[in-house]
Amino acid sequence: MKIRFHADADFNELIVHPLHRRNPAIDFQTADEAGIRGLPDPEVLAYAASENRILVSHDCNTMPDHFAEFVVSQHSPGIFILAQDCPIGRAAEELLLVWETSEAEEWAETIQWLPL
Repeated sequence: MKIRFHADADFNELIVHPLHRRNPAIDFQTADEAGIRGLPDPEVLAYAASENRILVSHDCNTMPDHFAEFVVSQHSPGIFILAQDCPIGRAAEELLLVWETSEAEEWAETIQWLPL
């Protein structure tokens, strides 16, 4: 199954524009589009899982711990933690590469740090 992304409120939405320019078919939902801005991390993880979307975040401080707790008892499509200092173009390239070269099932229950 093709990857579907979901960004948390911490994610720099400027990355989505070049990503869609390179491939408009990428399914990337923002926190505002989902109406989840302001929700705590465990609820964001639950939302992404319920929508079968891989969560994308810059939150390297609290999200990894919340993810580890979440996957103990619930399924997760996975999470990508993108370095906050990663340039926008590079971030878009990394996500595009993942989208083009893998399937969603490959990332289930995993946390991945980008850039790879």
